[in-house]
Amino acid sequence: MDATLNPERVVEFFGDSFEKVATYADELAVQGEMRGLIGPRELDRLWERHILNSAAVVQYLPSSGTIVDIGSGAGLPGIIIGCMLPEASVKLIEPMERRCTWLSEMVQEVGLPNVEVLRGRAEEFHDAFEADAVTARAVAALDKLSRWALPLLRTGGEMVLLKGRSVADEIEPARKVLRKFKCSEPEILSAGTIVGVETTTVLRTIRGK
Repeated sequence: MDATLNPERVVEFFGDSFEKVATYADELAVQGEMRGLIGPRELDRLWERHILNSAAVVQYLPSSGTIVDIGSGAGLPGIIIGCMLPEASVKLIEPMERRCTWLSEMVQEVGLPNVEVLRGRAEEFHDAFEADAVTARAVAALDKLSRWALPLLRTGGEMVLLKGRSVADEIEPARKVLRKFKCSEPEILSAGTIVGVETTTVLRTIRGK
């Protein structure tokens, strides 16, 4: 775990899901750089910058139903969500085969029967199911992400994205697609985890009819 973090606070934050999250984090620390999932400079800040950053979105997600992570990559935030929300059905959409292989390995290694890996682009699944929530982290700008994510949602479903601090600048270019799906006015939320760790910026909007 990162030297700057208080281990007791981290364990307390994750609660019953800590062991599963820690198993995943350990595998990512050992294999992540070798498999092209994270950069070498990320290892010293793996928990703060990636694990806790991903976990921050969970407070804004439903505890059950279907949750989709678009462009899941290394499994951030999808694997973390699967660990923390065992009652939810979590679908990880990822187009790259080698990343899907990694994700499938982690589902088995960590023990996540509620998580399914789907290889392909989000657009390929627009008619496959209706999700209660869709999330993504560091994938694309809001206008592009909205075109991918919103068709996956049921009416009343939520798009809940981990974004950078300049996300407000992305809203206006995305207005056309947000109006198409009759979305609520996007909210920019601050998502905290443990004391001493920087908050994460989350954008949330609800799909209308």
